[in-house]
Amino acid sequence: MQNAPSRTAQHVALFRALESVRRGPRLFTDPYAASSLGPGYRLAVALARHSGLTNALERRIDRSWPAGPRASAVVRTRLIDDLVRDALTGDARQLVLLGAGYDSRAFRLEAARTATVFEVDHPATQAAKRVLAASWNRTGTGRLHDDVRFVPADLMHQDLGEALRRAGLRNEPTVVVWEGVTNYLDASSVHTTLTALATTTAPRSRIVFTYMDRRALEGTGDFAGVEEWAARVRAAGEPFTFGFLPDELPDYLAARGLGLTLDLSARDAAARYLEPLGRREPAAPFYRIAQAEVR
Repeated sequence: MQNAPSRTAQHVALFRALESVRRGPRLFTDPYAASSLGPGYRLAVALARHSGLTNALERRIDRSWPAGPRASAVVRTRLIDDLVRDALTGDARQLVLLGAGYDSRAFRLEAARTATVFEVDHPATQAAKRVLAASWNRTGTGRLHDDVRFVPADLMHQDLGEALRRAGLRNEPTVVVWEGVTNYLDASSVHTTLTALATTTAPRSRIVFTYMDRRALEGTGDFAGVEEWAARVRAAGEPFTFGFLPDELPDYLAARGLGLTLDLSARDAAARYLEPLGRREPAAPFYRIAQAEVR
């Protein structure tokens, strides 16, 4: 977690904003995504919406980034939305957004309105998010501030479990979203975070997280476009640094008190969500969305 705004997080917010204004079938509508953007990207979204050229802009992005980060981002958003809804309409009554960044689920998902929401992020990043959240509330369409507990925490120096307990996390089933983070960390940080979540949240809690197939990072997998994508994030100062081997993930999680319940690539998610809508858009086979349950 860092003090400067994340350029890759801006890209993901841009992709969500374009999905929300596209013509034709959409996977979701995120009315807050555009307001998270810098002036240039915000102008691009506005022009695309008013000109009807959103789909053309999406195709241009896909040609520039052949591995499919745009479609990967929007299908992961929809899949995680569905997993969060499923947990919160079940027995989960708490939602933890870990490394929340520009995530607007606390504001846009109806199911989240029944939950206590904990947004955990670096204090500097969260200060900017609180300004955004206040502006969303002024529109009359966002959640009230009292419904969301902002938890400023520098996890390089603070204990995640202690921070959540201090913020009021209860010993009951919880759903945790850890999206778009693990691939920028190291093995020790990922271990520490997953272990803290497994020991802090109650049994039957669900942890939804994304990760990179380690073969893409090592250059041992047959993945088209991964080098171009890696070069883009490296140029942004946020290089890929960590991944799992999918075959090893179940045992890794089991050793930390977690059971794997779902593991899909972004390409798998695209087949689930985009293809039934007649949308054939490139999504990455090496970018994955997983869910684990606390035992």
